[in-house]
Amino acid sequence: MKILHMISGGDSGGAKTHVFALLDALKKYADVKIICLTPGVFYQEILKKEIDTVLIEQKHRGDLSILSKITEIIETEGFQVLHVHGARANFIAALLKRKLHIPVISTVHSDYLLDFTEGFYKKYIFTGLNQLALRAADYHIGVSERFRDMLIERGFKPNRVFTVYNGMDFGYEPKYSTKEEFFKKHKIEYNPKYTYIGIIGRFDYVKGHRVFIEGAHKALIKNRNLRFLLAGEGPLYDELKALARLKGISDKIYFTGFVKNIYSFINAIDINTLTSLSESFPYVLLEGAKLKKATISSDVGGIGDLIKNYETGFLFESENSEEFAKRILELAEDEKLRERLGENLYNKATTSFSSDNLARAHLEIYEKIVKDYNASKEYDVVMSGYYGFNNSGDDALLSAIISNLREYKKDIRILTLSKNPKQTKVNFKVDSVNRFNIFSVIKALKKSRLFVNGGGTLIHDATSSHSLYYYLFLMKLAKKMGLKLVVYANGIGPFKEKNEKIAAKITSMADLITLRDELSLHELRRIGVENERVFVTADPAITLPACPEEETIALMKEYDLNPRDRYIAVSVRGWSKNDRLFEAKLAGICDYAYETYNIRTVFITMRPSEDLAITQSIIKRMTSPGVIIKNEQSAERLMGLISKCELVIGMRLHSLIYATTVCTPVIGLIYDPKIKGFLEYINQDIHADAENLDGVYIRSSMNRIISNRDEIRKNLTDSKEILYKKAMENAKLTVELLEDEN
Repeated sequence: MKILHMISGGDSGGAKTHVFALLDALKKYADVKIICLTPGVFYQEILKKEIDTVLIEQKHRGDLSILSKITEIIETEGFQVLHVHGARANFIAALLKRKLHIPVISTVHSDYLLDFTEGFYKKYIFTGLNQLALRAADYHIGVSERFRDMLIERGFKPNRVFTVYNGMDFGYEPKYSTKEEFFKKHKIEYNPKYTYIGIIGRFDYVKGHRVFIEGAHKALIKNRNLRFLLAGEGPLYDELKALARLKGISDKIYFTGFVKNIYSFINAIDINTLTSLSESFPYVLLEGAKLKKATISSDVGGIGDLIKNYETGFLFESENSEEFAKRILELAEDEKLRERLGENLYNKATTSFSSDNLARAHLEIYEKIVKDYNASKEYDVVMSGYYGFNNSGDDALLSAIISNLREYKKDIRILTLSKNPKQTKVNFKVDSVNRFNIFSVIKALKKSRLFVNGGGTLIHDATSSHSLYYYLFLMKLAKKMGLKLVVYANGIGPFKEKNEKIAAKITSMADLITLRDELSLHELRRIGVENERVFVTADPAITLPACPEEETIALMKEYDLNPRDRYIAVSVRGWSKNDRLFEAKLAGICDYAYETYNIRTVFITMRPSEDLAITQSIIKRMTSPGVIIKNEQSAERLMGLISKCELVIGMRLHSLIYATTVCTPVIGLIYDPKIKGFLEYINQDIHADAENLDGVYIRSSMNRIISNRDEIRKNLTDSKEILYKKAMENAKLTVELLEDEN
């Protein structure tokens, strides 16, 4: 593969280090060349490396004579991808784009809204032009997951935004001066009793040096054996010196100026720090890791992927000098902790952030975008479902379906129809359009190969005929426009008699139908669907993992729930046919759990707009303590919480599915056949009718579950393994259909 990179040529700092590391490693796997637009420090240093480099000098920013020279190189040498770095290269690529027939990809090394902060002209003109140029690029790379999220939140297409992490050649052994030599050179007092804390970076507002000095002042109040070193230069130099004088710590802070050998500085300090207000994934942390330095960093950009508290270093909230000082004191007073964190950081960095990993990740991206750029259709799949309505169950389905499809086709390109496209893009990292904008929907269908209806109970008219007609219309439209049609992990029915014929007719058009339970198969056959490609699988949500233990504990603490206490989870919904004493009976059941077993109740509102009022009504009738999880939570977090509960009393289907996923026993409250169908499918027979709630039966069932919880959990574990395999069949069959050219 032939890749052409382009950069201004005057870059220094992280962008320079990133591109050097990338090209040094990438040249082993691909034919690479780089164009520099100015003969600056980047250009001068890259000439010393064995990298094919050419200078096409732009005399000034308005000099466009270089365009024809760059075009000639691309066309005569047959480059397949143009990869640009930085504002100047972005702008040139945007001007070239119309003449080129290859994809343009831009790496976003920093928050482009903060790149130009000096002077009105640069701040507004350069920033504005760079924004326009970035949007002209076909694809983008964020140098951390947070930067990818930032781009998506600002309207860039999720399917065309990728993530890489900075990488470094950890096999290279840098040369650097000793601690004593460095201190002598920079006239710094050396005392073995002192702990030296350092920061490296240009003195710009975004680097947060004020936080460093304010934190130093607070730490020195409690420990006078600390010394602070700042390496760098920039417009805030005088202001920072003045701040140190104002705080009365000038004799404890050293400004070294620009340090040519960064490893000499890192070797001299005991603690490496970063106080930036914004970052992507700074190289200074990897450079510190190379020398096994304990590290304290603001929690910005993708830094949290490398630094974990008490594992590989310390994080603090950006701009919080109090927390920064606290972390300094903790490390300064514990040399063994510094050594352990430094060693762990080195191991993490060498394993996950090597330059070879960086090159391989880029090669994978290049191959994907070349394939995508030349594809006849922009999307593989358009997904339709009850998405964008802040319903936990449907959000879980969408997350699971996307994840499952990617298990079988890693580079699958998905667009989702949603009530809230912006939220869907950000939360699920897929392209999205408004499900109610017919023009956007038709445009999306024209660009896709396959239409997925699902999952969930979409083909039914229990609530109204309107939603049924909506989904059937889209299914028919997709087939008419030549797309393959999949009914994915659906629950089917019930139907009013007047709608059975049209539901059967359009559903029969599907190229593949997968159903989440046997009950749906019986309903499908009853209304007359004779499609041979019908499979009973399982609900995709069963494949979702619970969140990590520490995230579950954090959620519990947020609601003052002690992880050592015992809980039951209850999920209910408003329903016109609920038992007239429904709330009072459930309140009595919750009180019984507390009085008999000292078990508190946690209420989970799967769909707050419908569930909160009835939940609050139950709590008002309780004499025992109860907590409502009011804020919208991800399926993974709710599963983590449910895993800490003795059992779940659930009316919402996905509360029961979440419980099954984490093997927590359930009591189902039946208001819809799908609840009973699911319980039968997992061989769990404990359920009660919501229309005629039997409180005595639920109490006795609770007793039975608590007495036999281990046995029930074992049965659920066995059921889950079977259901997981069946749920993955949905994705396997769909991808097989997608890749079948017939």
